[in-house]
Amino acid sequence: MKRGKRYTEAAKQVDRSVVYDTAEAIALVKKTAVAKFDETIEAHIRTGCDGRHADQQIRGAVVLPHGTGKTVRVLVFAKGEKIDEATAAGADHVGGEELIPKIQNEGWLDFDVVVATPDMMGVVGRLGKVLGPKGLMPNPKAGTVTMDVAKAIKDIKAGKIEYRLDKTNIIHVPVGKASFTEEQLSDNFGTLMEAIIKAKPSALKGQYLRSVTLTSTMGPGVKLNTAKF
Repeated sequence: MKRGKRYTEAAKQVDRSVVYDTAEAIALVKKTAVAKFDETIEAHIRTGCDGRHADQQIRGAVVLPHGTGKTVRVLVFAKGEKIDEATAAGADHVGGEELIPKIQNEGWLDFDVVVATPDMMGVVGRLGKVLGPKGLMPNPKAGTVTMDVAKAIKDIKAGKIEYRLDKTNIIHVPVGKASFTEEQLSDNFGTLMEAIIKAKPSALKGQYLRSVTLTSTMGPGVKLNTAKF
């Protein structure tokens, strides 16, 4: 794959044969984020889990202390007084049954996270084929199926992110923006890693964290020393 000049210059600063300490890795990732926009800094965590087994699945959510640097649009499925509660808490869109055709037929997807009260899951379930593949289906483990919609919205707006294994047993999550300070990125990354380590499935035999890489949207990956976790 042909890479641009900027990427090639940035990649020269990263030694592929070295695993870096967190502080060094964060400094390097910030330094190599040279795109003309505020790049997202992401963590890619390769695990030793086998997600095909239910007892080795990882899924959860964590609030990053400094947020993600991104404005998150929240859609809430609710009824009755929960509609007012969601609106007051700052949800971008609130509704019920009437939103189904809009999403299903018109392809409306102007939201980043979906929250639903448990009594609305029968309705939301009909959107499984649309929301599921996009990772937007509400889930109790991620705190997005709840009666406390106000808290769910507040947490999401404050920087709550969801983590889970993809098909290759890797977790991909944002930890902030290139414009964040090293301290902010370090706090966010530390909070994320704490949650991931706590989420280690008890059924897992062998090494849990195979590799941890930090990267910016357009920059090279920087490998971290997993022994520190």
